[in-house]
Amino acid sequence: MIMQQPPFRDPAVPLPDRIDDVLRRLTLEEKVGLLHQYQAPVERLGIGAFRTGTEALHGLAWLGPATVFPQAVGLASTWDRDLVRRVGEATGNEVLAFHHKDPAGAGLNVWAPVVNPLRDPRWGRNEEGYSEDPWLTSVLAAAYARGLCGLDRHRGSAPAILRTAPTLKHFLGYNNETDRCTTSSNLPPRVLHEYELPAFRAPIEEGVAVAVMPSYNLVNGRPAHLSPLIGQVLRAWAPDDLLVVSDAYAPGNLIAPQAYHDTLPEAYAHAVKAGLDSFTQDDDRAEATLGHLRAALAQGLLAEADVDAAVRHALSIRFRLGEFDPATPYDDVNDNVVNCPEHQALAREAARRSFVLLANDGLLPLRDVTRIAVIGQLGDALMEDWYSGTLPYAVTARAGLAERCETVFCEAVDRVTLTAESGPIAADPAGGPLGVGERAGLFDLFDWGGGAYALRSVTTGRFVSVDGVTLVNDQPGPNGWEVRQTFRMEERPRGTLALRHISTGCYVGAADDGVLCLVDDADQAVWLAMDVVRSGTEEAARLAGQADVAVVVAGDHPLVNGRETEDRMTLALAPAQGAVVRAVRAANPRTVLVLTSGYPLTWTARDLPAVLWSAHGGQEYGHALAEVLFGDADPEGRLTQTWYRSEQELPDLLDYDIIASDATYQYFRGVPLHPFGHGLSYTTFDYAGLRVRLADDDVLEAEATVTNTGPRPGVEVVQFYTHQQRSRVKQPLRRLRGFEKVRLEPGESRTVTLRLPVAELAFWDVTRSRFVVEHAPHQLMVGRSATDLRLSARFEVAGESVPPQRGPLRASCHDEYDAITFVDETRVDGDAVRSDAEGAWILFRQVDLTGRTRCVARAGSTEGGVITLRRGDPLYGPPLATFPVPRTARYGYHSVEAWLEDAGGVQDLYVVFENEGVTLAGIDFGAGA
Repeated sequence: MIMQQPPFRDPAVPLPDRIDDVLRRLTLEEKVGLLHQYQAPVERLGIGAFRTGTEALHGLAWLGPATVFPQAVGLASTWDRDLVRRVGEATGNEVLAFHHKDPAGAGLNVWAPVVNPLRDPRWGRNEEGYSEDPWLTSVLAAAYARGLCGLDRHRGSAPAILRTAPTLKHFLGYNNETDRCTTSSNLPPRVLHEYELPAFRAPIEEGVAVAVMPSYNLVNGRPAHLSPLIGQVLRAWAPDDLLVVSDAYAPGNLIAPQAYHDTLPEAYAHAVKAGLDSFTQDDDRAEATLGHLRAALAQGLLAEADVDAAVRHALSIRFRLGEFDPATPYDDVNDNVVNCPEHQALAREAARRSFVLLANDGLLPLRDVTRIAVIGQLGDALMEDWYSGTLPYAVTARAGLAERCETVFCEAVDRVTLTAESGPIAADPAGGPLGVGERAGLFDLFDWGGGAYALRSVTTGRFVSVDGVTLVNDQPGPNGWEVRQTFRMEERPRGTLALRHISTGCYVGAADDGVLCLVDDADQAVWLAMDVVRSGTEEAARLAGQADVAVVVAGDHPLVNGRETEDRMTLALAPAQGAVVRAVRAANPRTVLVLTSGYPLTWTARDLPAVLWSAHGGQEYGHALAEVLFGDADPEGRLTQTWYRSEQELPDLLDYDIIASDATYQYFRGVPLHPFGHGLSYTTFDYAGLRVRLADDDVLEAEATVTNTGPRPGVEVVQFYTHQQRSRVKQPLRRLRGFEKVRLEPGESRTVTLRLPVAELAFWDVTRSRFVVEHAPHQLMVGRSATDLRLSARFEVAGESVPPQRGPLRASCHDEYDAITFVDETRVDGDAVRSDAEGAWILFRQVDLTGRTRCVARAGSTEGGVITLRRGDPLYGPPLATFPVPRTARYGYHSVEAWLEDAGGVQDLYVVFENEGVTLAGIDFGAGA
């Protein structure tokens, strides 16, 4: 007898019906079991286990050797959608190969790409993102996700089967590691809708990102995992079911340290109702999480319908991955694709095309070179970052250049001895403890910037680390989630120093037997004399003077001085590395500085003949560097971030209001070290013939002709920007609207075009909480970067005028503010504002108070307070009304009424908070009785 398969096993049945069929067959207990990262199997239905979360940011990570591509910020510097898509496709196939070998160890829900706009380069995770521009971020993220998910492959009229299920990280307003679980990102409505949300939109709307991960932080006072925007915005964009997975251990944060709910059943119920479908909590130990969800159901905090909605989203991804189909288009993918020759070639291409030529006086491309001095801490090393794969092999700068000509190498680090009062410090030849010995051990001192140093024993070639509390020398370098191989140096009397372990904050002391160990008390720290026995700077200068060209490879270590859980305080190149650059430049005027970093850097040597930058470039870095230095390829990369002259030009790290703080290339009024979009070529380009017109279908059409005016082939990234010249609100100085990458032979010209829907020129109107296109003149600019704009043309848009406001006025929808924090109006939904100081204010422009004689404020304060309405100025403007705000609970609001004095006509209205800690939800106006 042939058993008929259930409808959910039949690919011909519409997907919603297949999901409905499974839901009808599952018990409530079985449904609850699907809400954890490690979804429980349902053996009676033949449904296996499923796990969310395989890291695949720039190649498959954490599961063993696999192809390692350049970091995400490096991939972005290619400005090449197709290349980024192909890297995603290669990564997706390698994920599949690992999954077919070990389904439990390599899941098909991949946690990539990261789409947080790179608002501040001090963010510890800068290397994980694409750009400070949200539109460019969304374009490149959609390309990478498209490659990961493989939606270019269909099965006739049936829905496409996903190669993998990409997950966008991290929703929302997440650019700081400092206290990331307790800080709240202030996002005024315009910043939210014009800057933060657009980065997520294209990958979701195009259906190539099928999941989202909320961030650890709070947004406007509410944990991101409880954001109503998950349902109101993200799921409204998605063409299919969207899976929402928590970040690791984030659900537990809802009671501590965030203290948003008192109990986990309350917190987890709120999370599910807000849109969370999968709890990444307690690793593979799901029982505690499931117990809290069962308790929430038993207490009436959750209904089965809430669970059904979450389970639907989770099952949808599994169906679209083909789990319940008899076969998928990817069943034949196997180990042969992992680090295959095609992927190696792609890694090389991606690395080569990501290099950005920051400066060049004609030294590059290299010619007539027989001997190169390769110098620097990164000259013969490749670094893995936290989300990188395991390098299957490593072509360093030294190795890549050695294939082209004679090379000499100098790591350019000081070799030192350390001596305590009781004797010299020696390293155990077997890699064991450090302690006082009969003879001084030799150590190489690495400066990674930000005051972070690492020591490598010359005897063992291994780095000093901490095992428990004992100092040992057994590590290949800084590594791991908790980096235990870096120290700070603190001055002590008589030219000595104390070492402070960065990870623990403890000092290096000595046990009774002389073994170095960690101590809590600074007074117990060992005072060490550090003597330089060989100067890395002097050795570098000597070798540089004997070479035709010196190539200094400098930069950061991805796990030191900025990474996940750690922001950086400075953008400066490490002082010791900077000294090497200056000494080498003095010894050899033909010096190339090659910067390798996951974030913008600053340096003090300003007269360098040539400077190249790339992110950490993966396994083929050295080959790619050689091809660019010797001119086999034109440097194609362009910056996707502003390179500031100093961190002093940046606002506070926690200031997310890019509009008010003049942040990013859109609003920055200074002169950067290198602008957004910058990158030189080995040839020159001319721009001519810009033509602009508004087509009948409300599309702006523009074209310009670009000509290679130099002697060799080259690559140009033609960038289009707009600026609205008159507006009710502060507009960006420039905003990227499109780009085209062109390859031109000498003398060749090409016409590049832009088609921009006029609707894209809209800004968020806080008075009506929607996007609006104003009637206004605009300028279209085209050129090589955000500040190197070669042509411009004016055009007029026949939009609308924003009318005066008549109320009610939502406090969060103001025009300007001072000393204000955005807070959650209720635990579930809505934003309000709270005063941070006496005299704090918010401004509503053009409020029409004609015929208004009274107003009602909805406000509260745990201590009580006073609000004053003033006309025209927060200090000296005539007062129109005063509200006493009574004491209330945290989410308690009173409707307080006041009469308006002399309030006729349209005017700018300041709401002034006379006390700290007053919360305002809104104000409404009316006529007197």
